Amino acid sequence: MRNFKLYFSSIVFIVMVSIRGIYAQENISVIKNWITYKDAPNAQYFHIAEQAYKQLEKREENIASLNTLSEWKARQTIVKKTLLDIVGPFPKKTALNAKIIRKVDKTDYSVEHVIFESQPKFYVSSSLFLPKGIKKGTKAPAIIYTSGHTKDGYHAAYQQIILNLVKKGFIVFAFDPVGQGERQEYFDQPESKSYVTTKSHSYSGAQAFITGSSQASYMIWDGIRAVDYLLSRKEVDSERIGITGRSGGGTQASQIAAFDERILAVAPENYITNYTRLFQSIGPQDGEQNLFSGIARGLDHADLLAVRAPKPALILATTGDFFSVQGFQETADEVSNIYNAYGKSDSFNFTVDVFPAHKSTKNNREAMYAFFQKYLNNPGSSEDLEVEFLSPEEMQVTDTGQVSTSFTGETIFSLNKKNVDRLIDTLNQERNNLKDHLSSVLNVAKKLSGYVEPTEIDKPVLTGRINRVGYTIDMKFVKGEGDYVIPYLLFKPDVSNGKSLVYLNPSGKSAEADEGREIEWFVKNGFTVLAPDLLGVGEVGPVNFRMDSELEGINYNVWFGSVLIGRSIVGIQAGDVNRLIKLLEFNDPTTKIYGVAKGTLCPTLLHASAFNLSIERIALIQPYSSYATIASTRMYAPKYVNSLVPGALTAYDLPDLRATLVPRKLLMIGETNGAGGQILNKKLSREITFIKKVYNMNIAKEQFVIKPLLPNAKYDELYAEWIN
Repeated sequence: MRNFKLYFSSIVFIVMVSIRGIYAQENISVIKNWITYKDAPNAQYFHIAEQAYKQLEKREENIASLNTLSEWKARQTIVKKTLLDIVGPFPKKTALNAKIIRKVDKTDYSVEHVIFESQPKFYVSSSLFLPKGIKKGTKAPAIIYTSGHTKDGYHAAYQQIILNLVKKGFIVFAFDPVGQGERQEYFDQPESKSYVTTKSHSYSGAQAFITGSSQASYMIWDGIRAVDYLLSRKEVDSERIGITGRSGGGTQASQIAAFDERILAVAPENYITNYTRLFQSIGPQDGEQNLFSGIARGLDHADLLAVRAPKPALILATTGDFFSVQGFQETADEVSNIYNAYGKSDSFNFTVDVFPAHKSTKNNREAMYAFFQKYLNNPGSSEDLEVEFLSPEEMQVTDTGQVSTSFTGETIFSLNKKNVDRLIDTLNQERNNLKDHLSSVLNVAKKLSGYVEPTEIDKPVLTGRINRVGYTIDMKFVKGEGDYVIPYLLFKPDVSNGKSLVYLNPSGKSAEADEGREIEWFVKNGFTVLAPDLLGVGEVGPVNFRMDSELEGINYNVWFGSVLIGRSIVGIQAGDVNRLIKLLEFNDPTTKIYGVAKGTLCPTLLHASAFNLSIERIALIQPYSSYATIASTRMYAPKYVNSLVPGALTAYDLPDLRATLVPRKLLMIGETNGAGGQILNKKLSREITFIKKVYNMNIAKEQFVIKPLLPNAKYDELYAEWIN
């Protein structure tokens, strides 16, 4: 590794997709024949995972140092505060306005179908299962059942557990997780976009993360309000409340119990593992399973259990579960330590059944029944009985089968949109004090995006060369921020104008590399052009394995991984952009630097430019207007997710970064909305008005140009004025 001496210079960055239609293009590979980099498409995931492992190792060292009960209690205090900080603040409790919609009467139990509002007009479909034989004046133990990721919610397969618990004398309260059962939030969309379960949670969850909130926050609050409803019932013993759920329901049960001290006993099934094994196996899962900067803040699955010690807990797994059973055992060992410190080792239990799948088993169900019978003081047989399921008609809560069509209410999107509006109002107030605001924007954008300033730059490796009329193309790669490489093409004109250009294209470095295409236009105008594949693009992405939250071909799970480690993909990419700038500056200390980006890579260039004054001119082609527009567009384009910065709207938005570029020359062509459509309204948006105001105040009015992207626009029409 070499330390390159750094110089100020100028480079042009261009992130673009074809402007003039689709042509047959030559795919110029840099690392295709290098065995070492055969797995390069997955480099982005592995880089994020490696950072997670390092953070988790620090956590392990901290846990290993805990020996006494006072030390464990001190950690519990820290974990409680951290959980509330990254998941909260929760909204104020409001009237539940609970209504029993209808009742179903069976021989030994009855069902009351209930609608309640966890937040005003945010309707929750639920069912209260009441065993018959509860003596007048007595109270029974109650268990909340949280459903896993099934389209039907609790209405179908989970009846086996629910009805067994009821037959054993427990009141059971089951509610639909948002996005499932009768709470589907995209029910009105075409089938291709009628997102349910994991896709629904991830789609709205990404928007929540932009505001510094999370899908988990909304779903945990639903569970807390479910406890409120239970405690409003005269039949329920408030001292004997339990919660259980399997798979995604295990996630909810663990999270809700970690936040609500009124829950005495918790039994998550087929969920608990640890983050190290999760990253090594199936990777981060859908939206609500990821807490904002959770790993970066020192949390793991074990903390959801340890924080509530010494209250009774049972965790259940199967040996063949896709949630790593090794991680399950390691978490069980860790949690056992705090229960031992409390002298309550018998209050923490774990059960692993030998079964080759992510399924509920008879042995595990019976262990769970016995656990609740013991700790909720409701003795009896723990045998898993054959039960007759209620029919779909009997299980239906609402008149139409969906709260969205039975009631006019809120959704995760609409609730989060209110947060967006509030945050933007705050930003607009802060923009009134421009000097202080823009100065703070740079610092907070670096922190929230997880940007790391590149220092050491390795010597590039040449893998091939192509000669063309008037220029040559070198095929090279250089080490990136982590243990991966950045493949790039370096176009060198025979006659240089002393300027360099880095061309970042969401379709890859070869997308405009053919003769007669865009890169050649710049080269023939004298530019040295560096076209890289940043992480997630071209030869180094996107990942070639499927995970549980892929929407329109876009993998959300990798982005969730960056959320967990307190970084963003755009921040990592911006660091590598500036790494390439330093490389070009080293090769030619007098070169001038420009930057051009298009579409999904515009935020990458924008962050890199804001953090690097060497970039003298910036062109953004088809940029979306703001993070606010993504969070405010119900059906936003999933392709934008990897360019989002979690928590950004708590401190800045893309227009703020654009304003920090003044007085540098900024060109914006074909600005789009959150759905990806070009904004053609002649009336300037609030974002553009703000940027113009900043440029005007700095006597740089001519340096900011915005124009539409016209069909079949020629390169001269787009860039001639900008490069001169």
